[in-house]
Amino acid sequence: MQLTTAAPQRRNAVRRDADGMAVASFILGLVGLLVFNIFLGPIAIVLASVALYRNTTRPGRAYLGLGLGIADLLVLAAFMSADNTLSWSLGG
Repeated sequence: MQLTTAAPQRRNAVRRDADGMAVASFILGLVGLLVFNIFLGPIAIVLASVALYRNTTRPGRAYLGLGLGIADLLVLAAFMSADNTLSWSLGG
């Protein structure tokens, strides 16, 4: 009898983890627009993808995290091409 109750608890735990990953991808993508976008962008993309794969109840946050992670990398590429270096800074 305990085996039948363990499966729904496992699904709830996986869904909670996926919800946490969706929110984390959104936050990391948002912060990545300002600092450490070379690290935070790919992490946000991976977390959002895993959250969507696990059928999160917050797909909007996951899609926002995915978009922000991609935007992090695009911002990095734009600043790198404008500055002709591997890193970028806003100072002169």
